[in-house]
Amino acid sequence: MRAVTNRRYGGPEVLALEELPMPEPAPDQVLLEVRATSVNGSDVEFLTAKPAYIRGFGPFGPKFTVLGSDVAGVVVGVGSEVTRWKVGDEVFGDILYTFGGFAEYAVAPAAELMRKPPELSFVEAAAIPQSAAIGVQGVRDQGVGEGTRILINGAGGGAGTFAIQAARHLGAEVTAVDSGEKLALMRELGASTVIDYAAEDFTARGERYDRILDLTAAHSQLAYRRALVPDGRYLMVGGHVRHLLAVQTMGKLLSLGGRSFRLLVIEPNRDLDWMVERIVAGDIRPVLDTCYPLEQTADALRQVMEGRAKGKVVVTVGDAD
Repeated sequence: MRAVTNRRYGGPEVLALEELPMPEPAPDQVLLEVRATSVNGSDVEFLTAKPAYIRGFGPFGPKFTVLGSDVAGVVVGVGSEVTRWKVGDEVFGDILYTFGGFAEYAVAPAAELMRKPPELSFVEAAAIPQSAAIGVQGVRDQGVGEGTRILINGAGGGAGTFAIQAARHLGAEVTAVDSGEKLALMRELGASTVIDYAAEDFTARGERYDRILDLTAAHSQLAYRRALVPDGRYLMVGGHVRHLLAVQTMGKLLSLGGRSFRLLVIEPNRDLDWMVERIVAGDIRPVLDTCYPLEQTADALRQVMEGRAKGKVVVTVGDAD
């Protein structure tokens, strides 16, 4: 089978299209014929080994030599212990603990998969798992509801576009922050206020929010505190290591005053039913930027790495409709 491999750490230039043996599913896994795989920040991290803690998984080279975790495809084989799925089932899910989606075939833990609704294409299904989980666990599960004032930093990418729509669906007032070329999209998705981070520092505007969902941390904890109401919550999902460490240290001290500062660790695939139901109903939609064929996986990774993705970037294999 054809697969895009990363035999060493680096940028998109280290990726290569290779012929690999067909993978065999373990007893609790299924074999998928991959139709589409979306690109996430986790793919970039495991490709580049940045942040540095990624090397804990593979200190001398990548642990996962075929990346891609948000997969959608057709079951073509099942492990001996699998009873939930059968050959021919159309499924999707986030296989973050095994990766392997940038290939014609991949093995996936049976428990990490959902049935693909017939209303969704494989491309749309592949765009959902990891980014939509952030929308559910970072918005709905944080008590966001009617009248909640939420700011989403990094709102124009894959996770952010789901988070905006989830917050609006729940009745929140959304302020969305990203680069200037994404402002129109964020407004279209329901943000009442949009901010170009290059032109304005949202922590210095004098506005205060009930929730801050931070997908690309770039400010100090004191600056975020300034932008929260007295009982507000700051949730960090992505950003540099120094900001992660600040949340885990200084954030604990700042939380003593009524506000809450913490790192939000997303659980793959948890509660995705809520999001999928709303996507099928037409209340929320996966925002698709660009689809690349498997041969151009490096270009897909590059677009996400450079922050140019408006919504999701997807790699397709074969018939992804």
